[in-house]
Amino acid sequence: MVRSKTQRRNRISVWVAIGAIFLIILLIIWLTFADITGNTDVAAFLAPYIINHPVI
Repeated sequence: MVRSKTQRRNRISVWVAIGAIFLIILLIIWLTFADITGNTDVAAFLAPYIINHPVI
């Protein structure tokens, strides 16, 4: 019983690590695309959209 609990935790840790690596890769791609297009200031980029489309 103790052995199966350890194996389950190891599997969960592997999936958490894979998910973290995937999110880091997505972040790097997002930042690279933003840098290439010149949209590095997210607040300035979103401000006109928020003003024109207010949430009620």
